[in-house]
Amino acid sequence: MENFEHLIDNLHLEDFRNISHPSIFDDNEEYDMLIVRLPVITEKLDATSVGFLLTDKNSYTYNKDTNTFEELSSRFEGPYKIIDKLTDRVLKSFINYQEKIADMEELLYKGNIKENFMHEWLSLKLDISRIERILLRTVNTVDDFMQHYKNLEDFPINNYVDIHEHLDRTMRSAVLQLSKLDDLYSFYSAKSNEKMNRLIYVLTIISAIFLPLNLVVGFFGMNTSNLPFSQEPSGTLAAVSIMVSLFVATSLIVYKWHKKV
Repeated sequence: MENFEHLIDNLHLEDFRNISHPSIFDDNEEYDMLIVRLPVITEKLDATSVGFLLTDKNSYTYNKDTNTFEELSSRFEGPYKIIDKLTDRVLKSFINYQEKIADMEELLYKGNIKENFMHEWLSLKLDISRIERILLRTVNTVDDFMQHYKNLEDFPINNYVDIHEHLDRTMRSAVLQLSKLDDLYSFYSAKSNEKMNRLIYVLTIISAIFLPLNLVVGFFGMNTSNLPFSQEPSGTLAAVSIMVSLFVATSLIVYKWHKKV
């Protein structure tokens, strides 16, 4: 590479070495610095930052394993090929999130709510929110990069416009998926509230039916003298008959009220 390593600012070197540095484009007199951060979607979400250094004639990528700058094949085509490859991976991998949300949506609308719905929902919400934040900054960085070089004859503007469009499309798709997740959560909350209200309604009916019976049992269970039927041989049967009558009468009242509602 050209002998300009001594000209690189130490802060810029720290930026190149940072494996999680956000996307940034910085133009200087001796060189320009481009760092592109993109999501890496495998079994779990991660992110990678790729650094490029551009001079008047060449471009270099920073190898974090060897802590050295490696010269690329051409000034603009070299960075484009690396960024384009990473972008394609993001596009293909993000489809998995779309499919997961579509499956969750279909099961939820069919009434097949998973026990781990909230855990899965929170995991998707966190990942996609993070993807959206990363891509938003990267899209703006690529746009700054294109605006800076667009007037140069050897700058392949169409190639970088293609990258910009793919990243912007994925970012907008992430926003759409976040909106879908919000809708799914609203539907899930409505179904859960409906289930809870139904349970409370049933418990209220049961309480209304058995409240008179509890009053009768409590009355005849008092440790006082001269209770009705206490001295009669058929007193228990009479008390039971009263409770059965109250149970039937209360059930009929609740039934008629339920039909009106």
